[in-house]
Amino acid sequence: MSDVLMLSAIVMLVLLFLKVPVYIAVLGGSMVYFVLNPGINAVIFAQQAIIGTEKISLMAIPFFVCAGIFMNYTGVTKRIMDFCEVVTGRLPGGLAQVNILLSTVMGGLSGSNIADAAMESKMMVPEMTRKGFSLEFSSVVTAASSMITPLIPPGIAMILYGCIANVSIGKLFISGLGVGALLCITMMILVGVISKKRGYGILNTEKMTGARFWTALKPAILPLLLPIIIIGGIRIGIFTATEAGAVAIIYAAFLGFLYKEMHVKDMIQGLKETVCTTASIMLIVSAASVFSWILTKEQIPQMLTQWMLVNIHSKYLFLIVVNIFLLIVGMFIEGNASMIILVPLLAPIAAEYGINEIQFAMIYIFNNAIGALSPPMGTLMFVTCSITKCKTAAFIREAVPFYILLVVNLLLTWFPPFTTFLVNLFY
Repeated sequence: MSDVLMLSAIVMLVLLFLKVPVYIAVLGGSMVYFVLNPGINAVIFAQQAIIGTEKISLMAIPFFVCAGIFMNYTGVTKRIMDFCEVVTGRLPGGLAQVNILLSTVMGGLSGSNIADAAMESKMMVPEMTRKGFSLEFSSVVTAASSMITPLIPPGIAMILYGCIANVSIGKLFISGLGVGALLCITMMILVGVISKKRGYGILNTEKMTGARFWTALKPAILPLLLPIIIIGGIRIGIFTATEAGAVAIIYAAFLGFLYKEMHVKDMIQGLKETVCTTASIMLIVSAASVFSWILTKEQIPQMLTQWMLVNIHSKYLFLIVVNIFLLIVGMFIEGNASMIILVPLLAPIAAEYGINEIQFAMIYIFNNAIGALSPPMGTLMFVTCSITKCKTAAFIREAVPFYILLVVNLLLTWFPPFTTFLVNLFY
């Protein structure tokens, strides 16, 4: 690694620690490299910043972001929450179970874990505390369950990974269903155990009947069809993953007008929010594209691959090293930014060890999700605590059982059947 590259990396990390916006930190580090290398045409800096955002598949991001935002204006969230209450109401820790199931279902509609955490922090946490749950437990359940969102299609993380590593986004969506369901079930079991131990009561004692289930399901059927339409359409070949995003917008708008809960002013506001959210993602993509070019020019991927292959002879040892590394990175750097920089480095090495590309993708995305919950700079932790007013120290203490659960689930993704069974079944 050259001294100039080392200096640019240090500048970038310092800016990140100073909580400068991620895209400015990455561009700042990249700019140092170009300034100290006068032999490199500075036009390349601008070219790479633009080229990084020009992939057609990246169009799926604003489409799915818009669809998720529109869903929030259509009354869909309330209908799905009512359905989740009926399904999980008799389980120990009823409202906490609703929280987890709602995140899982909403993951198929919004695709953004931060949006999900913010929504449920406002909607679920006040209700949970009124029902006797502690503020810390309510906040942790909300943040931890939001981790399921990027694993459920159409997760933004899966779209980005597919674009960067040239992996089928449709296959990632299918794999995410299995991994997301696994995390949902294990998290509900953990919450049930903790709730029973602490005496957090069930939501209702009314016996589940076919009529009661159908009454709750009927208003939620149309929203719940969206993930099926997306995955089915991609698999059958009716549309691509990018086009599926446009279909999702039309479907969300259709529901809004059908339920008569989304008006023209809501649509305009939703489009404004879409532009702001998409811009923040694309700025990171653009900045990271420049830094990725620098790493490629310095042949860092080739050097890292060679070093790993010479010094690490087991794919499981490789996975241990990568997991520890990604968990540490995730504590400090926003997931999308780290993905754009690190996936081009790590994905080829994983392929050299014979690790399935879908399996490695889910391992990577799962690590990113854990990092978003981890101190000192976990985005999910800070978003949730800032809304619920939960103290960070209390949040971390309460989250310990969840961290243990997440590590166990992460180890399960090392075994191909957990990530590839559904993909092989569908494809």
